[in-house]
Amino acid sequence: MTPRRPDTRTLVVGLTGASGVRYGLSLLGNISLARRVYDKVYVVYTGNAAEVARLEEGVELPEYLARLGGLDGVYPSSDLSSDIASSSNLVSTDMVVVPASMSTIAKIAHGIQDNLLTRVALGVLRLRNKLVLVPRETPLSPVDLRNLYELSLMGAVVVPAMPAFYIKPKSVDDMVLFVVGKILDALGVEHSLYRRWSPGG
Repeated sequence: MTPRRPDTRTLVVGLTGASGVRYGLSLLGNISLARRVYDKVYVVYTGNAAEVARLEEGVELPEYLARLGGLDGVYPSSDLSSDIASSSNLVSTDMVVVPASMSTIAKIAHGIQDNLLTRVALGVLRLRNKLVLVPRETPLSPVDLRNLYELSLMGAVVVPAMPAFYIKPKSVDDMVLFVVGKILDALGVEHSLYRRWSPGG
């Protein structure tokens, strides 16, 4: 990874083993939108994310990400020797974890940096940059709610994978794109992935 200029903005997308990997893949499929704001885009994925991608979407995640355009680097979460493992390389770096498993949420909430994904997330929080978490679980236990609450107090933005219906979705993809649009909203990225609410319909 080349040294960053002070004005270089970077986005790291983390994929975990929660159900709903389609949300993360859809975000990456629309990564050109984020390129309007970010100079560099990296992906970190867990082994469980690769398993869920195989089961839910029928794709081999490492190969899929290698073929996907618009990325500056793809790392398995086991790669703790990566440059982005150090917060010195996370200046002006934002991160989205989508979908975010409750295990990953718990680790970040309690400062456990046992893989590259949680290490980057905590580095982003340490530098007070944007950390967007997209949990996909239901129902939520008191433990889950407490962890999400604590992360919100730390500055993370929690964007639950909760599709809206005022957009009158006609397909699953419409509902997925609504959530992806909300993620981009949280990052400050302009888009037209869903119809904004208007009382006139």
